[in-house]
Amino acid sequence: MVNILKKVLRVIVRSCIFLYCKIIYRIKIIGKENIPKEGALLFCGNHRNYLDPQLIVCTSGRHMSFMAKEELKKNPFFAFLGYVFDVIYVKRDEKDISALKEALKTLKSGKCIGIFPEGTRNGFEKNEGEIKNGTAYMALKTGAKIIPIGIVGTAKPFSKNAIIYGKPLDFSELTNGSKKVDKEIEDKASEIIKNEILKLASSEI
Repeated sequence: MVNILKKVLRVIVRSCIFLYCKIIYRIKIIGKENIPKEGALLFCGNHRNYLDPQLIVCTSGRHMSFMAKEELKKNPFFAFLGYVFDVIYVKRDEKDISALKEALKTLKSGKCIGIFPEGTRNGFEKNEGEIKNGTAYMALKTGAKIIPIGIVGTAKPFSKNAIIYGKPLDFSELTNGSKKVDKEIEDKASEIIKNEILKLASSEI
């Protein structure tokens, strides 16, 4: 009964947010055909504002569990969205092993995870262009493909904005079937992810 209720709520909430983004932010969806309809995926994009996670959830066509900072639970609205969309909360000031294990379990079961490799809003600027290696680690560890995303525009009402889905990134050749994740390979994968996101995020719309 609970699962049925959540599925109904997802459809309603997803539709409302999509209409809001479409009308108020004139969102254009590009590259949705690049998203596989089955299999484990990591959706990774640049992070501008609070609407970004909802935008990905509502336009991708795949149900996903987004990884988000634990502090969002204090906000009733975001806590509600967290319940509806099975958010995985992360303690940002420490190595949250339980959140990582839950994310790996989700991917190994063939489901999807949404994450911002920047670690925070406008993280590319704050972190001097660096991203956190957690995304690459999860992809290498589980074999999940990465869907790079560029969210473009000023994010101001009635301005032009777009969400661009790139082609899947498959890092299986980097591991050669090994379950051990080498730091050098992890860094290489992170660099590829970062470059693909930045390329899409700099697109003209």
